[in-house]
Amino acid sequence: MFKLSERSLSKLEGVNPELVQVVKRAIEITKVDFGVIEGLRTLETQKEYFERGVSQTMKSKHLVGNAVDLMAYLGSRGSWEPTLYDDIADAMKVAAIQLNVPIKWGGAWQISDFRNWKGSAQEATDEYVSLRRSQGRRPFVDLPHFETT
Repeated sequence: MFKLSERSLSKLEGVNPELVQVVKRAIEITKVDFGVIEGLRTLETQKEYFERGVSQTMKSKHLVGNAVDLMAYLGSRGSWEPTLYDDIADAMKVAAIQLNVPIKWGGAWQISDFRNWKGSAQEATDEYVSLRRSQGRRPFVDLPHFETT
């Protein structure tokens, strides 16, 4: 069983309490350790992320405390391995169901409430990528991102 570090808990300050509870429950049931790398974000930081292409909007839910970014850990090292984020998404989904909190995942933007998705996290991302490509649009897959809907 994993637990959030003091640093991760501090990153949850100012975040919607329901989303905080989902993150705290997810760390208890996840197969993959994770930490919170960002919660509430300043307008200046959002502008920088938007200009660098790290974010697609200036209306991010991070600005009002309705989003978090999570990082997977293998031992003490952070990892960007996509399969780890599928496991984190699964834990967040279960936690959101248990706590009755609607969430959206950056790995599958087309799903308005991830609690209702019946397939795997990988299938959700694959569907999103296929959908965007069929529309002639570039997918923006943000696996670490979770937000309240």
